[in-house]
Parts: sequence; structure tokens; C-alpha cells
Amino acid sequence: GRYCLTEAVTACVSVVELQKEEMATKKLKIGVIGAGRIGQIHAANVARNLNAELYAISDIFVNAAKKLAAQLGCPRAYEDYHDILTDKEVDAVLICSSTDTHAKITIEAAQAGKHIFCEKPIDYDLAKIDEALAAVGKAGVKLFVGFNRRFDPNYRRLKKAIDSGEIGKVTSVRIVSRDPAPPPAGYVSPGLFLDCSIHDFDMARFLMGAEVEEVYACGLVRENCGENPDTAHVVLKFTNGNFATIDNSRKAVYGYDQRCEVFGTAGAAETANLYPHTATISTATTVHRDLPMSFFLDRYAQSFIDEMDTFVDVILHDKPVPCGGIDGRIPVLTAFAAMKSYAENRPVKISEVDKPAKL
Repeated sequence: GRYCLTEAVTACVSVVELQKEEMATKKLKIGVIGAGRIGQIHAANVARNLNAELYAISDIFVNAAKKLAAQLGCPRAYEDYHDILTDKEVDAVLICSSTDTHAKITIEAAQAGKHIFCEKPIDYDLAKIDEALAAVGKAGVKLFVGFNRRFDPNYRRLKKAIDSGEIGKVTSVRIVSRDPAPPPAGYVSPGLFLDCSIHDFDMARFLMGAEVEEVYACGLVRENCGENPDTAHVVLKFTNGNFATIDNSRKAVYGYDQRCEVFGTAGAAETANLYPHTATISTATTVHRDLPMSFFLDRYAQSFIDEMDTFVDVILHDKPVPCGGIDGRIPVLTAFAAMKSYAENRPVKISEVDKPAKL
């Protein structure tokens, strides 16, 4: 009897070890929906991840999907994303299509039992966002929303300084986020607050560790780029009594201006702009350096890599999602409050614009 029990225990341990080994060697099979600029970035980062398999790519312009698949060694390219959703081999999908399709595809992907990475925003309609979040919750799949700046090494160091108590209790956050140039002709923008500031609304909340309670926004039109405003300052008041200020512009002639300062009771932490190199030129008349990076894909290249690595790890090892559905909803809500504040020239409480869907 003792011999049989020993054999049984040994066999059980072997099964557990085998399962661990399979988990360690399993690759996450990912389908990418959308082969545009952001889809290309994410697909490339999936292809370089040793724990993931770029299983399929789809795009309504099928030649774009085929071209990207050929470049990255992906064996499947489709015109219809449903070919990805109905494939039982696919574990997860990246939704990189146009914004107006995000909520719809999120719902369909959840119903198909796929884990989801969705580029921000989920939608610009709160009812559609809430419908998507309800579908994800019902299906029991994971939803990861793509606010890539959370994974930037510089911002993560700020977050570490906050969480460790290194700078004491945070009292304020100051963010400068200015684009090098207005959007190109033909680009349909939902406006500065939803298109540009939305990243900063998320970052301020991420760093502050509290919810936004009230928003005040003022701005002006400086460039003829079809946006009103195209330059703005926003003050966020949080439920813990602290505040954040955000300085946005569509045109900084010297490059992509991305700076942040967190001020605390025991110190401060800040990040500066990144440059293509560290060279400084000294002459008889001046000491100077070249301009900072001028494009978001250059400035935040590492954040996109780390973001996708985190997504793969979260799904493979069933870890908590660091940027989920609610994290995708709240910046949109904050943008709505900023728009209302700018239009009415007054502070606007989040509760004024939060109209959840009746599901």
C-alpha cells in the first residue's frame, strides 16, 4: 500500500511539473486586427516576443495585411477579421483598427472567448464603452487597453518613486505634452482633448493614484488645423484633494515635448525630453545640442515593446491586467468634462458628464 501511494504521489508531482513546463513553453497565439501604423508597431513587437506567435493579421485592405504578414513571417492574412475570431487556435487579439470599430470588435472578440488588447480609445461613446465592458465581464476574458505611456521607463520610474514613498506623499503632478506639428491634412481629429490630452489624463490618474473629481480647461486656437482649441491648459482636481496641471499644444516647433514633474512632501521627481543622442556642441560663441526627438514612435518606442511584453505575460500567466476596461473609460470621461469646461468656461465635475449605459 505504501509503495502504491508513493508511486501515486510521484506520478502526481510529474504531472504538475509537466504542466508547469508546458506553461513555460506555451506561446500565446495572437491575431492582429488592423494593419495600419499602430497595427504594424504591435505586430512587429508580437513577432519579436519569444513567448508569442504572430498567428494571423487582418485588414479591410487585404493587401496591407498580406504585406505586413510577409514582412513579419506571419502565415495568415485575411480581409475579414471574423476569420481570426472564429479560429479556435487564436488565444488573443489585438484591436488596431479604426476607432469606430473598437467597441464592436471588442464585444465580438469577447463572445468568441478571445483575450483582448484594444488600442485606446475603446470608443468615444460611453454607452458603447459600457456595452463592451459588460461583454468582456460576461465572457470572463481579459481586456487590456493600450495606454502605452504607462510602460515608458521614464514614467515607470516616477511611479516607483511615488509608490515607494521616496518623495513622500504626492501633492501635485505637472505634465507638458506638446506635439511637434498639427495632424496632417485629411486626418479627422475628435479634438485636442480626446486625441492628445487623453494620454495625459490617463497618466495623471496613474501617477496620482486617485480618481478625477473636477476638471477646468482653458485654451485657444493658434494654428489653422481645424481644432478648437489646439493649445490648452487643464487642471484636474482629484478625490484626495490633490491636483494635476496639463499643458498641451499641437505645435512645438522644437520637437516632441514630453515632460513631467511629480511634487511630494519629501521631494520631487521629474522626466525630461529624450534626444536622438547625448552630444553637446561647444564653440567660441555658443554651447548647444540638437533638437529632441520629433515623433511619438521614436520617443515611445520602448514603451510599445514593454506594453506588448506585459500583455503577453498577463495572458500566459493569468496575471492582473495593469490597464483594463475602466482605465480605458475614465480618460474619455475626463476628456468630455474638459470639452464641457472649455465650452462653458467653468469647472465641470466628472459626475456631470458620466452617463453610464443602461444595460
